[in-house]
Amino acid sequence: MAPSVAEVKVEQRTNLNSKPKLSYPFYYPYYDVNEKFPPTQLFEHSDPGARADPAKPHLLTANTTTRDLSPYIGTEITGAQISQLSKEGLDELALFAAERKVLLFRDQNFKDIGPERQIEIARHFGPIQRHPTSGNVKGYPEFHVVYRDPEHDVFREYRGRDRASGVSWHSDISYEKQPPSTTFFFILDQPGVGGDTLFLSQVEAYRRLSPEFQKCLEGLHAVHSAVQQAKFSEQRGGPVRREPVETEHPLIRRHPVTGEKALYVNEGFTRRIVGFKEEESDLILQFLFNHVAKGADFQIRATYAPGTVVVWDNRVTAHSATVDFENTILRHAVRLTPQAEVPIPA
Repeated sequence: MAPSVAEVKVEQRTNLNSKPKLSYPFYYPYYDVNEKFPPTQLFEHSDPGARADPAKPHLLTANTTTRDLSPYIGTEITGAQISQLSKEGLDELALFAAERKVLLFRDQNFKDIGPERQIEIARHFGPIQRHPTSGNVKGYPEFHVVYRDPEHDVFREYRGRDRASGVSWHSDISYEKQPPSTTFFFILDQPGVGGDTLFLSQVEAYRRLSPEFQKCLEGLHAVHSAVQQAKFSEQRGGPVRREPVETEHPLIRRHPVTGEKALYVNEGFTRRIVGFKEEESDLILQFLFNHVAKGADFQIRATYAPGTVVVWDNRVTAHSATVDFENTILRHAVRLTPQAEVPIPA
């Protein structure tokens, strides 16, 4: 059994001594330009939520309290420890995340249970994606490290320093042939105020469209691309661990467990609609990007406190960081991103 990550001896890394004091230095982002991954292979996926008891007796016990953040998306949960859930409880977590889109678990010990156990829990939901460009943890490429300090502001560089807003809606790694489902995000160091995450329901975004426009979109496919992400990493001397992929996905996908239809486009990775001329594709995609960005009535703001773990279903949501704090303040978090089925057309 691995020791607590707070006790793990940290190997010397580039300029580590000049960095702010980290609560969990084991998770300091690691970049190795020589690290390479093979192309991702297709696999059979069976969603754990399909096995779950709809009443969720192993997750929502008598000791558990829930509070919905909005009618369409988001539930805060206290009194349940993710690390102590049985396999049945994890199945129920997958179902609840699909139903409510985003779950905020409070007062968790997840960050202290060690990397092997964290990975074991996340693998219950599918093979964990190893990110081709982001910082990971040395020896543990399953971890996607989110990190910002006075000397490192990759997010600002990626989105562009001349933008008036830092909001950038996306669904994680949607360029993969089998994009993610139940995703885990846990905070290690967080600003006292700010640094929240915006989430929106792509199910409700789809429902707000007129029936005729829904019919127009169903059956269409769009290209999701990793090329820009790879070029950015290469230009700044970072790793490109495998060749960037471009994948066609349906604009409207169906959730394999709930059967809900969801819009599946995002400004971060969706580039063009297949079979459309450039001007036609740009017009429709820009409308859809604006539609979800302006949908404050199907969005929530996920706040963090010590011990918070956010779990969301990437198939039916989009999200954005809020960079509303000075870069003199440290923010450090980790994501585990299990992959799921090839998107099912609506």
